[in-house]
Amino acid sequence: MKNVIYALGISLLWSLVLACSSDKSADISPNGQTGTGGSMARFAIVGNALYCVLPNQLQVYDISTPTNPVKQDAVELNMGLETIFPYKNNLFIGANDGMYIFDNQQTSKPTLLSQYRHVQSCDPVVVQGNYAYVTLRAGVDCRRFTSTSSLDVIDIKDLKNPQLVYTQTMQTPYGLGVIENQLFVCEGNNGLKVFDIQDPTKPTLKYTLSDVKSFDVIPLPKTLLVTGDGGLLQYSYQNEGKLELISKIEVE
Repeated sequence: MKNVIYALGISLLWSLVLACSSDKSADISPNGQTGTGGSMARFAIVGNALYCVLPNQLQVYDISTPTNPVKQDAVELNMGLETIFPYKNNLFIGANDGMYIFDNQQTSKPTLLSQYRHVQSCDPVVVQGNYAYVTLRAGVDCRRFTSTSSLDVIDIKDLKNPQLVYTQTMQTPYGLGVIENQLFVCEGNNGLKVFDIQDPTKPTLKYTLSDVKSFDVIPLPKTLLVTGDGGLLQYSYQNEGKLELISKIEVE
């Protein structure tokens, strides 16, 4: 029960921070995406459509009248759906058995384009340009049959035929975030790792912020928001991408 309350508290904090952000360029994307969600989010808003990820189903609601959401569609998928990440005209769904890619040009009725399959695993995903970045975490119920955790890079130039191009062993990866030439990977008790992705196909570790327990991250143009042990942390970007803690909202 405590974990559920913690998760709800963090979700509320994300919503408040994003709703109150003074950087309006981060609020509305060209395809109508509202706000910027973390890689472990289970819901997203694009235009007047609210997408909700259930364990075996992607549900779509019309929220053109916010006080009266109307269910529009429900796409049945395999069990184990976990996360959703909207990017341009597509939705990327992280699941225990892989990554589902949807075309959502018609926001009320997303269409499945393809699925990238991997071994059973917990699977948050983020996307930038022609590449998707996925973390696979071992030692949990959704990845019982291997002790190896990894960061995978997937080529999505052909959305109907995603291809693995690179994989790197990790410790305990959770959520991740990408902006320009930087990729941030949360490693739980093992800190926050910052990668250089000037070559987007091969992330290079720059440094590890080891004094924070990190679980999910949202990179904004000038700041980095991190859910850590007990609350929401805000960092500013410093020289050469170095991070400096500027605030913390504690959650018991």
